[in-house]
Amino acid sequence: MNHSNSRTGEIIRVSLCGIAVNLILVIFKTIVGLTAHSIAVILDAVNNLSDALSSIITIIGAKLAGKAADRKHPYGHGRIEYISASLIALLVLLAGFTSMKESIVKLVHPVETKHTVLSLIVLLAAVAAKLFLGRFYQKKGAALNSDSLKASGMDALYDAIISFAALISAVVSMTVKWNLEGLLGIVISIFIIKAGYEIIAETLNHIIGIRADDDFTAQIKASICENPAVHGAYDLILHNYGPDKYFGSVHIELDDNMNAREIDALTRSIVPQIYQEYGVLLTIGIYAANTHNDTAVQIRETVRHVVGQYPEILQMHGFYMEEAARAVSFDILINYDTDDASALTADISSALTERFPDYHFFISVDHDFSE
Repeated sequence: MNHSNSRTGEIIRVSLCGIAVNLILVIFKTIVGLTAHSIAVILDAVNNLSDALSSIITIIGAKLAGKAADRKHPYGHGRIEYISASLIALLVLLAGFTSMKESIVKLVHPVETKHTVLSLIVLLAAVAAKLFLGRFYQKKGAALNSDSLKASGMDALYDAIISFAALISAVVSMTVKWNLEGLLGIVISIFIIKAGYEIIAETLNHIIGIRADDDFTAQIKASICENPAVHGAYDLILHNYGPDKYFGSVHIELDDNMNAREIDALTRSIVPQIYQEYGVLLTIGIYAANTHNDTAVQIRETVRHVVGQYPEILQMHGFYMEEAARAVSFDILINYDTDDASALTADISSALTERFPDYHFFISVDHDFSE
């Protein structure tokens, strides 16, 4: 069994456990809620039923996301997991708004509750079950890099808070005869709505396209540069097509006296290494580095000094001097706050031409896709 199938199978097993726990809670909470005339407990039971639906969505999403690439979807179907996580977030939001509406009604028109010791025991067991399920979901979600499981874990932990609030309300109702269900329900609803918003914001970021983790990109570049023939790795761009599914490109800097056969052998060794270590399929471009040319060294150091005067420039790389054509080319990496990149490159080119009037300078602008 390959890694993708194994991961999908584990997500399904975790989700089935969640469905079983939630259905058991639905049965017991419904009995307690109807017996005690408690809207808080009944809403909690309905919320558990929606959690079971969330797990079903997670299973369907994992199965669809695990489908192999085809002609229409050559990068696979991994992003479906982000869609399923968004659907779960929508269910969380729906539960939050529904709970808010019913809690307001309960606050305006309170109904006397009739809790018993048995109902308290059921609610206490529900809190423990939801805490365990939430931590279980989050642990497995982190291990499997599954946004759907992480979202379900967050939802389960908030459910534990809901059940705990229902428990407090029941204890207060039994002891001092105060009905806190409406007030507690409103407070809890706010937290649920906030959680749903945070989940959907995170998953939508993945769908839109989010910047790759800086530590992750730094590790990939460091691994590439472990090869003694590579002087530097730059312009790493990663495209995410689902959890643990990356396609990308990178430029590596090599001596300009390497021949095509040597470069081909080098890149053929780097590509499988990075894929095996990080699950990233790379396309590699080449920057040539001047070898044994004192003039090139002098100009490169001057370029570094001039470029260093501009705080909006994060890095200079890809320097190469073509002596016969008197042409110097290099790339600058600018941050996203730079207003006028054209004016910036014109200033740098003017300063360098003043120092080296016999040379032409060609500057390419890169954006900060990764550190």
